[in-house]
Amino acid sequence: MQECKQRIKIGSESLNISVLDHQANMMILHAKELMAWNKKINLTAIKDPLLIAEKHFIDSIAAASFLGNETCLIDMGSGGGFPGIPIKIMRPALKVVLIDSSRKKVNFLKHIIRILYLENIDAIHARVEDLHENEKYKNKFDAVISRAFTELSNFIALSSPFLSNKGAIYAMKGKHADQEITAAIIEKFDLQTNHYQLPFEKSDRYMIKLSVKK
Repeated sequence: MQECKQRIKIGSESLNISVLDHQANMMILHAKELMAWNKKINLTAIKDPLLIAEKHFIDSIAAASFLGNETCLIDMGSGGGFPGIPIKIMRPALKVVLIDSSRKKVNFLKHIIRILYLENIDAIHARVEDLHENEKYKNKFDAVISRAFTELSNFIALSSPFLSNKGAIYAMKGKHADQEITAAIIEKFDLQTNHYQLPFEKSDRYMIKLSVKK
């Protein structure tokens, strides 16, 4: 896994992001557990450790770099913990809630939280829409993020009930991101689109930040 660790560090540096040694070690432990558990439950279709380093970890590290000064974040449809757990590793002060509808995936997320000794992070087994009226979550978060969870309009509808007054929605998208931006979205939200490339396979990624127009 040393090569995997180097890929995370070198790949992140190419995006002008510094990953400290202890942060990379935490990600490697996450990666090892991901591959071990993936033999029993479907956490990722990606099996190659170097591809896991790039497509899961470097992609999530890039996402962390686009966040502002938010203090609490929901990761919707977290699956194997992406992007939420690498974001937490990169931004330790951030309060993070991971949501997934699969109990087995949430069990994995809780396991990773425990073995990495992460604090102020929780994994919730629920359908996102079932939490909309829960006072613990309603209008309590200043960031909601997801990666390939659902198309943009639907993600906005699912995210909005969680947002505080100053909250922002962060959507991680692939090369066809612009095709999901509708006139209705432009009318309601201030959009900021950031482009980056995964450093080794050179695939295009976009972070779309949406803030409600005042």
